[in-house]
Amino acid sequence: MYNITKITDDISYIGLNDRRIELFENAYPVKNGVSYNSYMIDDEKTVLLDTVDWSAARGFMENVLYVLSGRPLDYVIVDHMEPDHAATLGLILEKFPEAKVYGTLKVADLIKQFHGLDIKDRFTAVKEGDTLNTGRHTLHFTMAPMVHWPEVMMTYDETDKVLFSADAFGRFGALSGNIFEDEAGLWKADLGDARRYYTNIVGKYGANVQNVLKKAAALDISMICPLHGPVLREDLGYYIDLYLKWSSYTPEDKTVLIAYGSVYGGTENAAEILASKLAALGVKNIRVADVSKTHVSDLVSEAFRVSNIVIASPTHDGNMLLGVEVLLSELKYRSLQNRTFAVIENGTWAPLSGKLIKEELAGFKNCTVLEPTVTVKSAPDEAALASLDELAAAIAGSLR
Repeated sequence: MYNITKITDDISYIGLNDRRIELFENAYPVKNGVSYNSYMIDDEKTVLLDTVDWSAARGFMENVLYVLSGRPLDYVIVDHMEPDHAATLGLILEKFPEAKVYGTLKVADLIKQFHGLDIKDRFTAVKEGDTLNTGRHTLHFTMAPMVHWPEVMMTYDETDKVLFSADAFGRFGALSGNIFEDEAGLWKADLGDARRYYTNIVGKYGANVQNVLKKAAALDISMICPLHGPVLREDLGYYIDLYLKWSSYTPEDKTVLIAYGSVYGGTENAAEILASKLAALGVKNIRVADVSKTHVSDLVSEAFRVSNIVIASPTHDGNMLLGVEVLLSELKYRSLQNRTFAVIENGTWAPLSGKLIKEELAGFKNCTVLEPTVTVKSAPDEAALASLDELAAAIAGSLR
């Protein structure tokens, strides 16, 4: 049975939820599922904006057919070709062979790759500033390459001032009837999961996001319709400001993430002691995380939140602990920059992890490493406590 929600008089939300999914992109845990958003404009000409994941194919087709109510589908707008938004595109194109397809130049080739369909005779490749009039609505196309695929664009409806933003301004989490954020409250109830979505899906492409935000600033936007998560229609400046911070790698909070790996508890003990010392110095909103227990996507999100990051690792077979190595690799891949780091190392007979961590950090842009590097030999002793006192003071000083 169909299940749609009116966004405006003639724009409908026809997306669906996946509450069974465990790993988004088979990589990122989604404890509350995910929504696959799609939209239709019921104008003189009918328009479908993006499709959904194959897991939602049946309900999606029911929604499309209900909105059309026997009318032809005139246009399909493809803002993003990733399969969670385009797996059912082939089904739509076969069901409605008269529908014309609009997208960036790469879209036709990607449709051929994913669906084996040659649509060049009904495909229009759009450029920056091109428009499509559907009757009451005029749609403007804005290029958004590498946010986060090369073919991505956004579609702006100048009539209702709606920005269809592709993956931008999306977030993890299924929707529960309330499709508008001002009714659902997902962002403010769990900003961390919204940040985790951004940092792990789009975080690497900060410069590209900045370019898109500059274009968006020239538009009169009253509503943002992303391809995941709730529709945004109130306090849009709040979400845009978050994207400005995240895409410029500006910390949200002047505080500390202590990410540690520990085998027999000595490094963990040092990390917990440092957290207590920082708290005693007035530092708030500290996060201590075990890299072997906490999913790396959550650690990446926290690293984007904070200004200071402490990396603590034992020496393990002449290297840093694997979870620490993975975290540093992920942070570097996501282009994290503009942060202040500190290091705690542990080694029973040959502490090497601190040296190796600092070698990795040398490749991070515009980052500094505070001294001292705290060295623990098996378990913290009085000398290590003195070093932790010194490091806590240096971190607290850098936060002022």
